[in-house]
Amino acid sequence: MNLICAASLFLIALVFVLAGITRAGAWLIERRNPPVGEFADINGARIHYVHIPAAPGAELPPIVFIHGASANLKDQLLPLKPLLDGRAEMLFLDRPGFGWSERGPGNNETLAAQADTIAALMDRLGIEKAVIVGHSFGGAITTAFARTHPEKTLGLVFLAPVSHPWPGGATAWYYRLTATPIVGRLFSETLAHPAGMLQVGGATACVFSPNKVPDGYVENTSIPLVLRPRAFRANAIDVAQLYDYVREASPGYREIKAPTVVISGDRDKVVYATIHSVGLERDIPGAELVWVRNLGHKPDWIAPDLVIGAIEKAAGKDIDLEAMARTVEGRIAGDTQGIGRCPELKVPDAELAPG
Repeated sequence: MNLICAASLFLIALVFVLAGITRAGAWLIERRNPPVGEFADINGARIHYVHIPAAPGAELPPIVFIHGASANLKDQLLPLKPLLDGRAEMLFLDRPGFGWSERGPGNNETLAAQADTIAALMDRLGIEKAVIVGHSFGGAITTAFARTHPEKTLGLVFLAPVSHPWPGGATAWYYRLTATPIVGRLFSETLAHPAGMLQVGGATACVFSPNKVPDGYVENTSIPLVLRPRAFRANAIDVAQLYDYVREASPGYREIKAPTVVISGDRDKVVYATIHSVGLERDIPGAELVWVRNLGHKPDWIAPDLVIGAIEKAAGKDIDLEAMARTVEGRIAGDTQGIGRCPELKVPDAELAPG
């Protein structure tokens, strides 16, 4: 009995120690990564955003950027804003629960609800219609936006998106664990931060692989913000419901009428490009898929020039995206970062791969 009591006391003490480490770590993360934009109350949720008004003579329409899982607005702002300054009105936002945005009083728990929040923020800022640019998980939010707010959708650009059901619907174990009500909360309050800080460098390398991670990427984009308990849970809840969303939503993609461009790489180690990107090209009428050899999961950072070209084309300009893609391929042909260390995705539906 004494041994059992001692073990129980040790576990309780360990939980308190890990909780203290997590709280201290979250405080330090926030201190090192303060907000960079403004805040707006959207249906009870405090949303953090960066809004760049249109400059005189801007030749492009407004552009709204939707970041992916585990990220925040800086992930698109840093590589793309400099290339668009003076050319368009831009809106970058932390999705509800991410970065410095609050989740709100239970009204941003679904992808469709987050799309509604983005639309409401656009209304608040006077943006009537925009090209919507979504990366990775943000691609699924983009499909929700296009389907529920077609009157606000001028064009769509998908970057290494997730959009369709994949065989088995599996996600990482820690997402499923964290999404559970009680155990998940305990996990996020104790182990997620210290374990995440140990893994963030290697995980980021595999997200970019085979391309090189830009110097200072993790620090400059404030990626550790997702390791705070509330953000970690919001991220897990989003990912845990993703499969059900795309299974139900994907048959409706045929209703999307906006001009659409999809950019994907054949070395993506995060999502099945031959399911998601090929599926969007197949299901959205007139969609154009730009396939880039030796590109990983981060077109926004590795091929920002191609992303800008895709935005221009979605806005109605005559752009040769295939020629731009070949230029990018020449630039990254020798990239081998993470080879042998980051596992390749096994393609479950090889017959869907583009020739």
